[in-house]
Amino acid sequence: MKKQVLALFMAAVMTGSLTGCGSSTAGPTAGADTTAAETKADAETKAEADTKTEEAAGGVLVMATNAEFPPYEYHDGGSIVGIDVEVAEAIAAKLGMTLEIDDIAFDSIIPELESGKADIGVAGMTVSEDRLKNVDFTDTYTTASQVIIVKEDSDIAGPDDLAGKYIGVQLGTTGDIYASDYEEEGSTIERYNKGFEAVQAMLQGKIDAVVIDVEPAKVFVAQNEGIKILDEPLTVEEYAIAIKKGNTELLDKVNKALGELKESGELQAIIDKYISAE
Repeated sequence: MKKQVLALFMAAVMTGSLTGCGSSTAGPTAGADTTAAETKADAETKAEADTKTEEAAGGVLVMATNAEFPPYEYHDGGSIVGIDVEVAEAIAAKLGMTLEIDDIAFDSIIPELESGKADIGVAGMTVSEDRLKNVDFTDTYTTASQVIIVKEDSDIAGPDDLAGKYIGVQLGTTGDIYASDYEEEGSTIERYNKGFEAVQAMLQGKIDAVVIDVEPAKVFVAQNEGIKILDEPLTVEEYAIAIKKGNTELLDKVNKALGELKESGELQAIIDKYISAE
């Protein structure tokens, strides 16, 4: 009888032990699952917060340009600098955005805006009827003129003398557009990807004159002996920022930023940094 009681007692003790072990094992497993779920939720919340912070900051403003047009945009060591770059940086700062520069061929700027690869085109661009068919323009931020560069011993004294001559231009620029008018008068237009290439061609006797914006013209003349800028400009024009046609939201924001930069004097200070008043 004692053996039976002892056996029953031992069975009860073992059953209790097994139940206790089961409870102990289940407890930590449930806690680990809960901790993992909380960690995942925290990570998702943080990622969402980071996304909202980035959106609030405005993201990236992509500027399409052609960095071969000093002093508006040009290479200085490993950086792209110039009037247009600093103006765009100031606008991006006003919008709470970071500026990214896409240096491409000049005649690829408008297609890049149309495709949405870039947000703004800032490259010494003149507002013209042809360009307005494809993009919108902001308010003007500076004025410029197209001038004629010739050799010092050239018989070209003014715009009227370009008839029948070989004229060099940078492809797709305003100089290209205006010089093309002389084709009806027997002139031949030679188009180059970069302005200095046109100047080099003239120095080599391949063309008679170069039509280009006055500020880069000053740089090219300062860098090369035996050439000069004619006193009479070919045209006087205004520069503005190109934006994808129909993107009125960005257009309004950029115009507002430009207005603030003009009013504060910051815009003029940027221009004065690169262009002397003389």
